[in-house]
Amino acid sequence: MDRPVAVALARAVARLPHGPSWWYEPKFDGHRLVMFRDADTVVLQTRSGRDVTGVWPDLAAAGLRLEPGTVLDGEVVIWRQGRCDFAAVQSRAASTPARARNLAAALPATYAVWDVLHHPDPELGDVRPRPYVERRRVLLDLLADVPPPIQVVPATDDYDTAVLWIEALEPQGIEGVVAKPGRSAYRGGDRIWQKVRHTEVVDVAVIGYTGASARPRNLAVRLPDGRTALSQRLGAPLANAAAPALIAAGPGPRGHTTAGDRYTSTTAELEVEVASGTTRHAVVTVLRLRIP
Repeated sequence: MDRPVAVALARAVARLPHGPSWWYEPKFDGHRLVMFRDADTVVLQTRSGRDVTGVWPDLAAAGLRLEPGTVLDGEVVIWRQGRCDFAAVQSRAASTPARARNLAAALPATYAVWDVLHHPDPELGDVRPRPYVERRRVLLDLLADVPPPIQVVPATDDYDTAVLWIEALEPQGIEGVVAKPGRSAYRGGDRIWQKVRHTEVVDVAVIGYTGASARPRNLAVRLPDGRTALSQRLGAPLANAAAPALIAAGPGPRGHTTAGDRYTSTTAELEVEVASGTTRHAVVTVLRLRIP
């Protein structure tokens, strides 16, 4: 399978879809990761297609237990004190390869797998065109004897169980539930899945910032209705998380939001979650960054 591979996406909805064709999985709070097991090595890819193998040496080593020709899709999760620690994932994702091994020892990662894209058996090969329920069976069989930190996420076709997950798993840092049509193929780039989260949020793209790239004060974002706006003042953790991507991209030309506020544009591949209620106003509240 050629790299990078386009991943299937999910769109946020207010309520879980209900019907006999839907399957549900807990939404873990981490970073999207595609794992390629090649003949001699393992390659790890982000949602945007970047190679981040050097940042996750523990997962790359774990992937060597897979049969060559395996390609998996899932989420990097770090568990601390019984819950998903997104900040720890961000810290590791922003590290340099030189620091990666020390961080891997201090903050070991788990790879929560929800799909298989390519099977090592040549008779199966690329399984993306197959229905979700069939890919799920193949995935469970493929990883049956693979030990942690590679683990298959739970799944159910029972709506009441999915609702219970939303209500009961929040203390463990589970963001919500992703719903997937049981008969659907895996279509990279399409938002074929639906997700319900505990907090009503909107995913928006970062198009710029104010202040210095090493210490941004505000982020300029493009809202779902097409408007552009500045976020509220970033706290130190959010500013520190955004800085490496902004620095690497370099400053772009100056731009203006819909309200006329000036900002420095960026080509950095950054998305942020903002509180949905704040998108009606000129200033939005950033809850967290998602670095592809």
